[in-house]
Amino acid sequence: MTAGRPPRPAHSDPTPLAAPPLTAVAIVGRPNVGKSTLFNRLLARRHAIVSDVPGVTRDRLQVPCEWGGREFLLVDTGGLVPGETEPLTVQVRRQAERAIAEAQVVLFLVDAAAGLTPQDAEIADVLRRRDRPVLVVANKVDTPQLEAGAYEFHALGLGEPIMVSAAHGLGIGELLDAVVAVVPDAEPVETEAEAAVGVVFLGRPNVGKSSLVNALLGEERVIVDPRPGTTRDATDTPLLYDGRRVVLIDTAGLRRRSHVDDGVEYYSTRRAQDALERADVAVLVIDAREGIADQDQRIARMVYEAGRASVIAVNKWDLLSGHTPEQVRRVAQERLRFLGEVLVVPTVATQRRGIEQLMAAVLRAAQARATRIATGPLNRVIAEALGAHNPPADPAGRQLNIYYATQPTTRPPTIVLFVNDPRLFTDGYRRYLEGRLREGFDLAGTPLRWVPRRRRPAASARTTR
Repeated sequence: MTAGRPPRPAHSDPTPLAAPPLTAVAIVGRPNVGKSTLFNRLLARRHAIVSDVPGVTRDRLQVPCEWGGREFLLVDTGGLVPGETEPLTVQVRRQAERAIAEAQVVLFLVDAAAGLTPQDAEIADVLRRRDRPVLVVANKVDTPQLEAGAYEFHALGLGEPIMVSAAHGLGIGELLDAVVAVVPDAEPVETEAEAAVGVVFLGRPNVGKSSLVNALLGEERVIVDPRPGTTRDATDTPLLYDGRRVVLIDTAGLRRRSHVDDGVEYYSTRRAQDALERADVAVLVIDAREGIADQDQRIARMVYEAGRASVIAVNKWDLLSGHTPEQVRRVAQERLRFLGEVLVVPTVATQRRGIEQLMAAVLRAAQARATRIATGPLNRVIAEALGAHNPPADPAGRQLNIYYATQPTTRPPTIVLFVNDPRLFTDGYRRYLEGRLREGFDLAGTPLRWVPRRRRPAASARTTR
C-alpha cells in the first residue's frame, strides 16, 4: 500500500437509484388509525415509532418484508389530512401522496372502532383515481361487534374490507396472504459486486440534517420544518452517486439524555442509535453559528465507540462570518481529537453548496474504514516510529517491546501488536503510533483499534527495531 492520497471523485450530480426491484406496498390512511402499528406487525419487529398521539409518523419508512417466500417493500406513511393547510401537515400529506404514486399496491387502513369518517371517504376518492390494487384494511377489530360494524367500509367502493387488529396480531396472516396475491413477481436484477455505503446523518435538533439529505437527493424526500423535532423515525433512502451505491439515513435530533422527556423523543433517539449500527459513515452535522457544543462531542464519541467513520458537516456556513474553513477545521481537530484525522466540510444545504465536497469526504472516509494495510508496510512504519521515539518505561524500568504488528480485520482497521507486556502500551504511545500510521496511509475519518497481545520474543529476533 502506498501513502498517497486518493483523487477526489469527479463532479457528479446525485441520482436516485432506479426503482427497487421489490414491489412497493404503501400503508396509507388518516392520522392515528394504526398505520405504524400495522407496519411493525407485518415486519414482525418494532421499526416505526408508535404512539397514541396523532401525527408521530411524518417521513416515509421503507423496509423489505417477506411472506410465504415472496418479498415486497413495505412503506409506512404519515397521516393523510385532506384540505389541511398547516405547513407541516401539508408536507406530511405530500410525502404520503408520493408514496401512493410510487407504490404498486396500497393498503388503505381505516379504524373500525371509529367507523367510516368523511376523511376516509375523501382518501378513498383519491385512491379510486389510481390505477393500482387497493386493499381496504379495517383495523382495531378486537371484538365480534366491531367485526360486524366494519362492513360499513364497503361503502368506500374499494372492495371487501380485510379485518385485522394490528395491536393484537389478529388477521395478519390473512392480510399478508391477500397482499402477496396481488404483488407481482419481482424482476431479476444483476447482483452488485460492491455493497452500498450506509451514511447516517446525526446531530442536535434543527442543525439541517434533513435539508442536507434533500440537497443530496435533489428532492424533498424528508420533511424539513424550522421547528426542532420534525424528524422522528430514521429514514433510509437509496442513492447512486458518482457510480457508487449509497443509502442515506436521516435521523431525529439527539439531545442530552436528561432533556429527553417524552416517549416519542425517547424512541426517536433509539432509532438514531440503531441507524448508526447499520451505517458505515456518520455525518455529524454542526450548526456553523453555534460551533461544536458538548452534545456534539458526545455524539462524536458515540460514533467513535461504534467503530464508524465520521465526517463533520458545518452547515449554515453562509450565516458565519470572519472564519475560514481551515480555522474551523483546526477547532474541530482540537475538540474532537479522539477521532484522529477529522474531515470537515462547510455546507449550505438550502443552496446545495458543499454537497460535492461532502460526498467526496464521505466516500473517502468509507474507503479509509475498509483499508487493509499489508503486513510489510505496516511493520516498516511501526519500526520507524520505534526508532524515532522510544516506548515509555514503567516505574520499575521495564520498557515496552513491540515484536510484530498485523492487521486482521477492517471496518474499522484493527491493529494487533505482539508485545512483551500489554500493560506497558500506554494511551500516550498509542496516540503517537496512530499519528505515525495516519501519516503513512490515508486513514482520514476512520477510527483505529489497537489490540496489544503478550508474546515472548524468539531467540533470533527480539524486537522490530
